[in-house]
Amino acid sequence: MKPLEGFEKKYLRGLAHGLKPVVFIGRQGMTDAVTQAVEEALERHELIKVKFLDFKEKDRKETIRDAIGKATNAQSAGIIGHVAIFYRQHHDPEKQTIILPKRGG
Repeated sequence: MKPLEGFEKKYLRGLAHGLKPVVFIGRQGMTDAVTQAVEEALERHELIKVKFLDFKEKDRKETIRDAIGKATNAQSAGIIGHVAIFYRQHHDPEKQTIILPKRGG
């Protein structure tokens, strides 16, 4: 999957606005359980929010965000406050619910 462009990230952040976080990251940070939970949530929803409960440092949140993206093959649409937004298109075209906009559209 090609990297998300700015307008695509903006579109996904807009779609995610009304969503509630489905995965919470606590003191232990990135664990196998977190990876599995993100994997399952992306399989079901394509677009999810992950909330950082115990991390306030931006660098630490970005490191965990990058690790989640790498472990699950998902792309980040951004971090807003203590919430990261992830997107991964469903591999089955019939189950894809999000259509990214085209440039200029």
